[in-house]
Amino acid sequence: MNKAVIGLFAGLLLALAALVGGFWGLVLGLVFGLIGVIVGLQLDGTLDLGAVVRSRGRG
Repeated sequence: MNKAVIGLFAGLLLALAALVGGFWGLVLGLVFGLIGVIVGLQLDGTLDLGAVVRSRGRG
């Protein structure tokens, strides 16, 4: 499945969330989508959350 199709499905799901849940349903859908992207990037190895957390303590 290419990225355009994935983007289409994401847009349709967010539109459904806005339709059913109103503004806050849309916001909640965006938050869960962001969490899903972060988890997916971590599992793919593209994003290293350990490095982000470790660098915060070195201020």
